[in-house]
Amino acid sequence: MREEQKFRREELIRERGELEKEKELIKNIIKTKEELKKANRNFEFADSNLIDYYIYQIKANQAKLDYLIKIAKTKGINVDLIQDIQFRTWGEEEVV
Repeated sequence: MREEQKFRREELIRERGELEKEKELIKNIIKTKEELKKANRNFEFADSNLIDYYIYQIKANQAKLDYLIKIAKTKGINVDLIQDIQFRTWGEEEVV
């Protein structure tokens, strides 16, 4: 009986850890999407001296977003739902 309780406790800790990792991944996807949108907006109104800088930011953020979405898909996270998220509160932290 004691071993079974210990196993359940360890399993709950592992599950809680995985859930926290998934939350962090979703937060990073949302943050990266916002950074990509910001870089695209800035590019539209950029001075000619900053065009290369914003192109670099757009490419870097797109590569990061592609990577994070790939990880999310391998973990079975529904990426389509993430695409619709604007704001979410997880605990006391707010994701924008």
